[in-house]
Amino acid sequence: MRKAARMQSVLSLAVPLAALCLALVLAAGPASAATRADLARESTLEQVLQRGVLRVGFSTFVPWAMQDKRGEFVGFEIDVARRLAQDMGVKVQFEPTQWSGIIPALLSGKFDIIIGGMSIQPQRGLKVNFSIPYEYSGMSLVAGRKLAGTLKTLADFNKPGVILAVRQGTTAVDAARKHLPKAQVKFFDNEAQTIQEVLNGRAHAVVASEPFPAFQALRSPDKLFLPVAKAFTREPIAFAVRKGDPDFVNFLDGWIRVATDEGWLEERHAYWFRTNAWKGLVE
Repeated sequence: MRKAARMQSVLSLAVPLAALCLALVLAAGPASAATRADLARESTLEQVLQRGVLRVGFSTFVPWAMQDKRGEFVGFEIDVARRLAQDMGVKVQFEPTQWSGIIPALLSGKFDIIIGGMSIQPQRGLKVNFSIPYEYSGMSLVAGRKLAGTLKTLADFNKPGVILAVRQGTTAVDAARKHLPKAQVKFFDNEAQTIQEVLNGRAHAVVASEPFPAFQALRSPDKLFLPVAKAFTREPIAFAVRKGDPDFVNFLDGWIRVATDEGWLEERHAYWFRTNAWKGLVE
C-alpha cells in the first residue's frame, strides 16, 4: 500500500515537471532563433556574404598597394584582397583611405576589413581585432647622399641635428622615436613627400617599411643610398576588423593558414618584394 502511494506521489510530481520541461524547450526555440538572427545581423562575415561584396580599406604603400598606369590598383595587398574575396564567393570593392584615418574609417563602417600592411600593435589592438599574421615587415632607412653621405650606421642617425622624414600614422613614427630618439622627426601624409624632402636636401633620411627604402635607392642611386643593410625592426602584418566579431576573425585565421600552407602567400610576396617584374605596370 505504501509502495503504491509513493508511486502515485512520484507520478503526480513527474507530470508537472514534464510539462515545465516541455514549456522551457518550446520557449527556447524562438529565443534560439532570435539569438541566431541577432548574431547574423552583428556578424560582418554574414553581412559580406549577404551583400555579395567585401569592402577593403587600404592606403597606398609600394609595393603593398599602388595604382598602375591605367588607374587600377595593384600590389601584394591587392592580390591578397582579391583572393580572399574570391574564396568567399563575393566581389571586392577597394576603398583607398588616408593611413592616419584608416582605423576610424573601419570603425565607422566605411569598409569591412583593413588589408593594408597593418602591423599588430597593442595600441591598435585596443580599437580593432587582428587576425593571425599573414606576413612580416620591418623598418629601414633610405638616406640622401647630399646630407647623410658620411653616416653609415643606425647610431650615426641617432644624433641631434639629424632630420628624419616619416609618414604620419605609421609604425615608422614609433620606430623612429624608439630607435632614433635624439633625431628630429618631420611628419608627412605620404611616402612620396618624405622622399622628396630628402631629395631636396631638407632631411637626412626616410624611415619606412621595407622594401620601400630599397626601391628608392635603386631608383635614384646617385642621390640616395641604404646606410643600414637590414631592417632594424620586425613587425607582424595582419588583417584588422571591428571588435565583437569572432566569426570573422576565425574565418580569416583559417584562410591565412590555408593560403600559407599552399605556398600562395609566399609566392605572391616573392613576386612583389623580390622581383621588379611588375615595375612596368606602374612606371
